[in-house]
Amino acid sequence: MKILSSILVAICIAATFVSSANAHPHVWVVVTSQVIYDGKGAATGLRQSWTFDDMYSAFALEGLPQKTKGVFTREELKDLAEVNITNLKESDFFTYVKASGKDIALGDAADYWLEYSKEILTLNFTLPFKAPSQEKNLSIEVYDPSYFVDFGFAEKEAITLVGAPAQCKASIEKPKEATLAPGKQVMSDAEAAAMADNWGQNFASKIAVTCP
Repeated sequence: MKILSSILVAICIAATFVSSANAHPHVWVVVTSQVIYDGKGAATGLRQSWTFDDMYSAFALEGLPQKTKGVFTREELKDLAEVNITNLKESDFFTYVKASGKDIALGDAADYWLEYSKEILTLNFTLPFKAPSQEKNLSIEVYDPSYFVDFGFAEKEAITLVGAPAQCKASIEKPKEATLAPGKQVMSDAEAAAMADNWGQNFASKIAVTCP
């Protein structure tokens, strides 16, 4: 079977030709996330669904065998899901989690599959934390530093807490516009370079989870 291009491959190709200074998205992904808790009230991982735009979906499916025209089963999409998961691992799934300001290490993706509906692909997968976190405050961001892929949280039910302690709450914080410090007219070279190296974060929303 033909190995189809993955998201990561596309990003690497784009990075060769497009500098961060003028980067703009070519793939759009709508994200929903669930934060999973264990019986002791510790956060143990994330369950994510990434819904791709129609153009990328058509590109990814080009040449993929199918028994029924216009229909792709989970089994027919199995190899494509494997390719994406394997390559996305190299970029930590573009998912960044902090607990009270400290990075949380993520384990290997599990329970992953692709589904196809209304000419759109959705990648579903679980990212376990390498160690459960009892911290009260979590922040979760999903973004591509090169901004070749634009990740945005769904407008409805973007984040849910599964098994969380009572009164835990989740909210989405919109990205802040980049501003200069008072009295400054231009950014320094170091400031501009730092922004360019992580361009996608400037457009990333953040999930904030707080527990009493």
